[in-house]
Amino acid sequence: MRRNAPLLHPAWGLPIVAAALAAAVVAVMGGTITETGPWYHGLVQPRWAPPDAAYGIGWTTLYLITGCAAITGWRAMPDRQGADAMVGLFALSGFLNIVWSILFFRLHRPDWAAVEAVAWWVAIAVWIYTLWPRSLAAALLLLPYLGGVTFAGYLTMAIARLNGPFG
Repeated sequence: MRRNAPLLHPAWGLPIVAAALAAAVVAVMGGTITETGPWYHGLVQPRWAPPDAAYGIGWTTLYLITGCAAITGWRAMPDRQGADAMVGLFALSGFLNIVWSILFFRLHRPDWAAVEAVAWWVAIAVWIYTLWPRSLAAALLLLPYLGGVTFAGYLTMAIARLNGPFG
């Protein structure tokens, strides 16, 4: 049973490396997609929007925590099917993160990104719900990520309202 495996067991090396690489790929892709040029700086931001520098620190921290949650959740699964489900939810979350960045920064559609943020939020909530009975620690590790996406979605909606219509 996975639950009793030691933390540094050789078989865990690949999942840890894979989760770290996946989180890094999402972070790098998000960073390269995120273009804070004239279009972005021309948007009216709500008063409560954080400074640009805060985003890099915040999202990097969330990616690290999310990677830890993915590894912890994967290890807690009793069988291959559960482990595969954890990998799938981790991948879905990363994919939706990248889609949000494309919609907002590349397509200049905060309105679409706000709608997509709801799907992203639901995917994380499902991931937490799925983890909860197997690994409370992994589920709790995802709460800051859910909070970050909640904030990002609300900020995106505010930006869309202040600057729309788009397209």
